[in-house]
Amino acid sequence: MSNSKESSLKKKIMEEMTVDYSDALEKNFDLAKQFIQITKDGKVNILFKDKVSGKEQILLYLIGKLYSKEAGFVATDDVGNKELMDEIGLPKGSLLPWLKELRDKNKIKQVKKGRYTNHIIPINLVERTLKNIEKKIKKGV
Repeated sequence: MSNSKESSLKKKIMEEMTVDYSDALEKNFDLAKQFIQITKDGKVNILFKDKVSGKEQILLYLIGKLYSKEAGFVATDDVGNKELMDEIGLPKGSLLPWLKELRDKNKIKQVKKGRYTNHIIPINLVERTLKNIEKKIKKGV
């Protein structure tokens, strides 16, 4: 490929195909605050717990951790199984299969922390996840 064609293609890719997710938290702030509250010690409270599934509670909690880290309340945005069980109140027998299903569907990622495995939600899935939950709650499903 000649240099001019290469630079033209590069320019088109950068202008038309490149996505910047760095502002995903700011862009979805109003939507997220409908479902999530954060305490100054970095705890995440999920609103409408009775209207969302266990898997959706996990996703909301992980989104809340992203906001908590962004606010400087916590040092990391990844979450371990014990924190999810303690904070959401999910039993281990339910939590582990749901985490596996969310991983298998590429909705969350694992982060190794020594001998522990923590979980995060990729920033590019924040908006879609929040919009899906908003739709579900508005329908009253």
